[in-house]
Amino acid sequence: MVSLSTAPRAGRREWLGLVVLVLPCLLVSMDLSVLFYALPFLSADLAPSSTELLWILDLYGFVLAGLLITMGSLGDRFGRRKVLLAGAALFGAASVLAAYAPSTELLILARALLGVAGATLAPSTLSLIRNMFTDARQRQVAISAWTMGFAGGALVGPIVGGFLLEHFWWGSVFLLNVPVMVLLLVLGPVLLPEFRNPAAGRFDLPGALLSLATVLPVIYGVKKIAADGFALGYLGSILAGCVFGVLFVRRQLAADNPMVDVTLFRRPQFTGALGTCAVTFLVLAGIGLFVSQYLQLVLGYSPLVAALWSLPSVAGMGVGVSAATAIAGKVRPARIVAAGLCLAAVGFVLFAQVSAESGVAWVVASQVVLAAGIGGVATIATELVLATAPPERAGAASAISETANEFGGAAGIALLGSLGAVVYRGDLAESAPVGLAPEALARARETLGAAFDVATGLPADLGGALTSAASRSFVTGLQWVAWIGVAGSLLVAAFVAVALRSVRPTSAK
Repeated sequence: MVSLSTAPRAGRREWLGLVVLVLPCLLVSMDLSVLFYALPFLSADLAPSSTELLWILDLYGFVLAGLLITMGSLGDRFGRRKVLLAGAALFGAASVLAAYAPSTELLILARALLGVAGATLAPSTLSLIRNMFTDARQRQVAISAWTMGFAGGALVGPIVGGFLLEHFWWGSVFLLNVPVMVLLLVLGPVLLPEFRNPAAGRFDLPGALLSLATVLPVIYGVKKIAADGFALGYLGSILAGCVFGVLFVRRQLAADNPMVDVTLFRRPQFTGALGTCAVTFLVLAGIGLFVSQYLQLVLGYSPLVAALWSLPSVAGMGVGVSAATAIAGKVRPARIVAAGLCLAAVGFVLFAQVSAESGVAWVVASQVVLAAGIGGVATIATELVLATAPPERAGAASAISETANEFGGAAGIALLGSLGAVVYRGDLAESAPVGLAPEALARARETLGAAFDVATGLPADLGGALTSAASRSFVTGLQWVAWIGVAGSLLVAAFVAVALRSVRPTSAK
């Protein structure tokens, strides 16, 4: 690793280049959520079937997750700037196609192309940061900005989508991508240097196919379990992906020029940071699923207003990221990450105190505390993943980090969402108002939204009693998930304190 005394420091060109790199990160994460508000307008215009609607929603995320490792490896071999600019061109073109798609089939194709392009952007931007900022302290600041770009995009996406749909047609949510990608194509060749691994060897096409066959079935199975509940077919999809994963690892160990250096997983610093990211995203996604429903159903906010109430958490994350970056030169990463996880545990404890009558202030305060802790964890853990990997394999390492985040988020929604649903159904079965017909109760126990729908068709007194009981049962499920977040955060904090105990502060590297 390059020491602080000999590493060249980044100048104005690199910092301007960082701004160019953060913009596509913002859009990639926005595109995961910006479409939600457009669905009613899109459905009225294109009349997709329920299956087609699911493909429109999910295909982008599936393709993006499945191709991250492949695109990271391509960047290492053929040039990270080259792959980034090619992805930007495809992202812009696919956005135009999606915006003006005259049919459901073309919109689905455009979403798939957006996923392919998005998979090039995330690992390319992060790996370019690894090469542009060789000074460890400057790299930490750059990764902090990159982290905020991704986090901000996920939260701002619904707000931007809601605003555009109030003034334009549904395709406008895609056209937002075009000027940013044009800017990247114009400024990228000027501000971004090219990097590639000169000893990368031939591209491993069978390995790429195996990585796709590993990630896609697992992500698909986990997300479908989260959406539809447990089914043997979805479990079979996950198991099939695991089998292909074993084959992928065996091929990488035997290959002369592997896509992924799996020996990195033998390093506690790499594995510890990667596991921290995955578990952090797991508990964060799980609680996020419940918070959005709490704001919209229990408190009765519109989706746009609910999204606006999430904005303070961006400020909380900014505080966490800034604080972690400021002390990274003097304090060991294990202590920073463990402290961030403990702060996140405090946020989960606050969530565990939420009730149906708490109101929005308590939820926002809980989100801010949680985001501050997670922000510090994410930026330090991401930097550790990059710093551990050799510079020539930064693209593949970045892709592995992003894939771990995708797995963690999907698993959080599936596992914690399922747990909350079980708690909700059991609690509502005991607390449902007397006089509710068995068939109405059965439907109300499916989801909180279903309970509210059932209540609209009942007499006022009975309907009000049902919504109150369902809200309390839902909050009970949220509290269970929050306590799991507490336990998970503290357990990972203890793990990090041991696994990363030998890693020195940034200034000592």
